[in-house]
Amino acid sequence: GSGDGQGQILQRFPEKDWEDNPFPQGIELFCQPSGWQLFPERNPPTFFVAVLTDINSERHYCACFTFWEAVESPQPQSHARNGEGEEEEEEASSLVQPAQLFAPKSLVLVSRLDHAEVFRNSLGLIYTIYVDGLSVSLENVIGNLLTCTIPITGGAQ
Repeated sequence: GSGDGQGQILQRFPEKDWEDNPFPQGIELFCQPSGWQLFPERNPPTFFVAVLTDINSERHYCACFTFWEAVESPQPQSHARNGEGEEEEEEASSLVQPAQLFAPKSLVLVSRLDHAEVFRNSLGLIYTIYVDGLSVSLENVIGNLLTCTIPITGGAQ
């Protein structure tokens, strides 16, 4: 068809809402303001940060890193026929290999802090690990990105 679709959340961290920081409903619509569409060629990755304000007037900074993955075309394309009704070329099949299309996939980081460059670097690292197929658990990577140890005053470094 038209190549239009709906976004869906494939994975999220944390898996359950925190009481003081619920998961933004409809974030999949926000990630692709122009809609979820298939394209005939791979687009370069994009990054943007927007600010969402909740009902309590609290700001949530949403960093969105979108890249494009190859998907199979849902419908094969028919061969064109010449004026006499015979198939062009010498293929026995009346179908051509489906065209390769590219679908957007977005990584989103939602934070109450305004640190766009940190968000870009963090999402870029996750993207690189995913694209390069490294045998690293994304859960561990995200846990390491979100965790920091602050030494106690006068304590060991």
